[in-house]
Amino acid sequence: MKQDLLGLKDLSAEEIKNILETAKSMKVVLTSPSKKTPHLQGKTVVNLFYENSTRTRLSFELAAKYMSANAANISSSGSSVAKGETLIDTAETINAMGTDILVMRHDMSGAPHLIAPLVDASVINAGDGMNEHPTQALLDMFTMLEKKGSIEGLKVAIVGDITHSRVVRSNIYGLKKLGAEVTVGGPATLVPQGIEQMGVKVFTTVHEAIVGADVVMGLRIQLERQKKGLFPSVREYNRFFGIDETRLKFAKPDALLMHPGPVNRGVEFSSSVIDGPQSVINEQVTNGVAVRMAVMYLLSRGGFK
Repeated sequence: MKQDLLGLKDLSAEEIKNILETAKSMKVVLTSPSKKTPHLQGKTVVNLFYENSTRTRLSFELAAKYMSANAANISSSGSSVAKGETLIDTAETINAMGTDILVMRHDMSGAPHLIAPLVDASVINAGDGMNEHPTQALLDMFTMLEKKGSIEGLKVAIVGDITHSRVVRSNIYGLKKLGAEVTVGGPATLVPQGIEQMGVKVFTTVHEAIVGADVVMGLRIQLERQKKGLFPSVREYNRFFGIDETRLKFAKPDALLMHPGPVNRGVEFSSSVIDGPQSVINEQVTNGVAVRMAVMYLLSRGGFK
């Protein structure tokens, strides 16, 4: 029976650990002079993206090619979706072409969950609405594991637009399962009511959220939120919630600075901390390829157990 990766909410701690352990060996391949393995030889991977993406889409494509899979990309603007074809019809068409792994990003929460039972291919959620982005959280955790040696006991502070972030939800599910303490912080208008029920501590000031943190993660502020009146201006957001060298000192001296990207320089983070010694933002990108290689490899072998 096939397995999908629809979210970290559905995975056990052991399954998450298995993915992270497999990603270690994939990173060895990724950092070697010859980035080619036969792990997915004869398999077909299709990236179906209904939203724009650079990092996620390219890393899935490269991950597939490094493992010798046939990889194809479809964007909604360049497909029959632009002619009115439904999501279900598009997915069933792709499935009928012998696809083994379907990587899907959609602006509707739950879209991959809708498609997964209808296709033979293993479905990987590459971000669905405001729900989850499981591979981003996995690469974040892999980076923490690589740098800190263990996730259990870490204090991870996530700051920014909590309400609209699928990244934060996947990270909370994964980090809590592996024994981390999670705090979130942001303007009250960008923190959803009841998020405490996910087992996190909520703060409405940055320094309270990040004090004593082992990891400080920023979330991208989508500038269209300002037009909806959720915060006064980009300058105001940066003044009260942006992280610079002074604010970062509230965290531990060896705290990691992370961001799922793309970063709005001078909004979530100052350039000095983005390019500073605590930043692992570029390493997250590298680790994203290794993690996505691990996910596709394990799915092609029957699952994460």
